[in-house]
Amino acid sequence: MYQYAAQASLGDDVYHDASTIALEAHIAQLAGKEAALFVTSGTMGNQISIRTHLQQPPYSVICDVRGHTNVYEAGGAAFFSGAHNITISPSNGHHLTLKDIKPRIISGSDIHSAPTRLICLENTLNGTILPQSNILEISDYAHANGILMHLDGARLWHAAVETRTPIKALCAPFDSVSLCFSKGLGAPIGTCIVGTKAFIAKARWFRKVFGAGMRQTGILAGSVAYALTHNFPLLPKVHALAQRLQSGLETLGVGILSPAETCMVFFDPSTIGVDYWEIVERAAAHPKPITIAGSRLVVHMQTSSEAVEDLLMIIKILKEEKIQAGWTPASGAVEKIDGLKNVYVRASKPSESA
Repeated sequence: MYQYAAQASLGDDVYHDASTIALEAHIAQLAGKEAALFVTSGTMGNQISIRTHLQQPPYSVICDVRGHTNVYEAGGAAFFSGAHNITISPSNGHHLTLKDIKPRIISGSDIHSAPTRLICLENTLNGTILPQSNILEISDYAHANGILMHLDGARLWHAAVETRTPIKALCAPFDSVSLCFSKGLGAPIGTCIVGTKAFIAKARWFRKVFGAGMRQTGILAGSVAYALTHNFPLLPKVHALAQRLQSGLETLGVGILSPAETCMVFFDPSTIGVDYWEIVERAAAHPKPITIAGSRLVVHMQTSSEAVEDLLMIIKILKEEKIQAGWTPASGAVEKIDGLKNVYVRASKPSESA
């Protein structure tokens, strides 16, 4: 990746950088769209897209209550676009459907409401795949009613690999897509927004307004080029390792809150009498430290099978210690939280005064 970066152009992306222009053209073609725009992050890609689609308020944006644009972007839609988020919990506990969305769409001329202008979906969401059939159904209805579609495709590469569906087909139902290179693909920085030429021209203007016009991005574009060529093919092994992690947890009796459809597993160790913070501390103190933070376990291309087996062994030892101390499912305070699979729970050790 360093070699790719070293050979890239050293232009000025506010005006012209050959490597970045080549990357944008390639991503647009890959996604089946007219144009693309390189930005610093997935959050920026989402927020510029939302702002570009929305014109004159009032307006509302429909999204999954768990979605990144709602939970992890610091209220960006309200701050940058003056938009009201209409958040929806999927009735099937997995993904939004048209049945969920349709009743929440605001249309008409009632001055008490903010009309729905945009629907934002996310694929994958918490590592789970949004079925393409549902996406198409939502998209057809939205476009028939003058509503635009945006996809947070930060981890769309994982969905493409697991479903064996071309990126172009996954992007087709959307007016804009944000594709991240710094998560599963392992590039240091970067996201591309894709859409029509007119959309990207306006998005480029907002990128400048947001203070995100960058200079020598060719170095980053070169790193992304390497990631697309060499790291993308590694994702099937990542998914297989995540599935091995899930199966090992299940064997130990650990609760699975959200299964390993791609690269993530959400788990609940209270089923064996263990708290998250105990695992976090024990994993950090391991001779080869393992970094986890709570309920979400993320596997990536640099995660070794040894690390997975070590983590499973740590949890097994903790379970055995609990049993030796007299813990049983009947005596332990096993907390069952419905819908916990929808939330990334960060571990925190109880204070000594508690």
